[in-house]
Amino acid sequence: MSFLRKLAATYRQIGRIYWGWAPSILLLAVIVFVPLGLLNALTMDVELDSLDFTNGIKLAAFALAVGVVTATGLIGEVFFSGAIAISLTHPHGEDPPPLREIARRLKYGRLIVVDLAFVAIVAMGLILGVVPGMLAFVWLALAGPLVELEGCSAGGALRRSMQLVRGSFWLVFWVLVPIEIVGDAIGSGMAALVHDLLGHTFLATWLAESLADAALAPVFAVAAVLLTVDRMAAKEGTAPPLHANPVPA
Repeated sequence: MSFLRKLAATYRQIGRIYWGWAPSILLLAVIVFVPLGLLNALTMDVELDSLDFTNGIKLAAFALAVGVVTATGLIGEVFFSGAIAISLTHPHGEDPPPLREIARRLKYGRLIVVDLAFVAIVAMGLILGVVPGMLAFVWLALAGPLVELEGCSAGGALRRSMQLVRGSFWLVFWVLVPIEIVGDAIGSGMAALVHDLLGHTFLATWLAESLADAALAPVFAVAAVLLTVDRMAAKEGTAPPLHANPVPA
């Protein structure tokens, strides 16, 4: 199969899974991203325009702030992709697992460490430039699902992600990077709409961040899980069975 056909088939499968699982994964996304929306809203209050660009130290501070503000929007995506990995590979046939079971099975400590490490590494990459940030994003993006699918430690999941991405970098890039960029653009549009309706208040920012993340992060999570399972099967000939066409509850 050619690269473009593989890419198109991957996008089609992501769409089918997202549509089929929408009721359960959107509910899970609300539970995860409403609290995280508060953190993102606090980060959005950073006054970048107040920095003095004539001072080298403050210019470095500006670059740091840009990297942190950009990367903070990624908080929760790796954690959530771990939760979606449970949903899409659970042993209960084609019905979504109960939220209680997902909550019981999640490896919280490992996922949180991986999530924070992912954000920190991507932030440092973005401080150095767009290319290093993108490279870090792609190489480490599969770590969340690997914590749940293979029981990896935090460091092991990051290393394993790089192992699976190796040889398939451009496939992972052209799936996850456009999803992230388009998702950010749609999220910005949703935020602008919320602010137009509710004003530029902290509550409005919190609501806008939460709604955007809850609606769009599942797309990234589904894509990350699908790519992880696909790369495991391609490299090693075996992978957890993926419920690609579940019956929504």
